[in-house]
Amino acid sequence: MSQKVLLNAKEVQIALHRLACQLIENHDTFSNTVLIGIQPRGVFFAERIKTLLETEYKVKNIELGYLDITFYRDDFRRSDKTLEANKTKINFIVEDKNVILIDDVLYTGRSIRAALTAIQSFGRPSEIELLTFIDRRFSRHLPIQPDYRGRQVDSINNEKVKVCWKENDGKDVVYLINN
Repeated sequence: MSQKVLLNAKEVQIALHRLACQLIENHDTFSNTVLIGIQPRGVFFAERIKTLLETEYKVKNIELGYLDITFYRDDFRRSDKTLEANKTKINFIVEDKNVILIDDVLYTGRSIRAALTAIQSFGRPSEIELLTFIDRRFSRHLPIQPDYRGRQVDSINNEKVKVCWKENDGKDVVYLINN
């Protein structure tokens, strides 16, 4: 197994700032916009974006939730492995809000499809956008595209993209791993 660094810590920071600025351009004060991180790894990304918006760009009162999609996935019964669900934590109403779904890697689109189904349990948003840190564009099984992307990566199916966040993995780095 070999791995190649796609983004180092400095490049991760640059991409995070660019994404935060794009969100501000489209959502200004976030008065009718909520952020929802998809469990498990999208939560680290969502928290980073929220912190950046609040500390560096002085956006106030950003609502952030966590969405578990385990039992909404179309493949959750196809494995002998016991699945462990994460927690959903959405302490606000999504009805008529602009929802930004946040995940670290967009691969086949199946996780996002599950998230779109799961979010309906909390109301009917007026709009849903997708923010991903890495877009593996040639791997899609469903017609789902991000509205915001940190980096687009062309990879083949036996390659994996791993996003490491310093809060969870000790450092900010993105790897392309060849199995």
